[in-house]
Amino acid sequence: MTLAAIGQRLREAIEDRIAPLDITLRHLGALGHLVHRPELSYSDLARRAQVTSQSMRATIAQLAELGAVSIEAPGQGRSAALRVTPAGHELLEEARARITDLDAALTEGTVLDAEALRAFVGVAMQVATQLREIQTDGADPL
Repeated sequence: MTLAAIGQRLREAIEDRIAPLDITLRHLGALGHLVHRPELSYSDLARRAQVTSQSMRATIAQLAELGAVSIEAPGQGRSAALRVTPAGHELLEEARARITDLDAALTEGTVLDAEALRAFVGVAMQVATQLREIQTDGADPL
């Protein structure tokens, strides 16, 4: 439960940091995925975000309104091509910088120095991997 509470607080802190950019974590995730895998479709992005395809279409439409994504109309029987624009790359970099600043703020003036934060993140990633394996096996984590 502690990790869930920490996760919620971090999500809220990140959302607060990127809100002035007119984006949410969902927007940020979609941009990040499209930068690394430009062939992804609305459905692919929706699965990754665990939302409906319609919800992801709305997310991409908002990114298009910001000029961060271009949507190339599909041909017969093909998916739309979603491309991150130069403005989208700039938006992604600005969001990453704000999140990096949050990381720095978490360690500044506390007993949680950069090394301790890396160790904590490492343990948290191991827990996440273990939970994924438990869920995949269908076993009860408790």
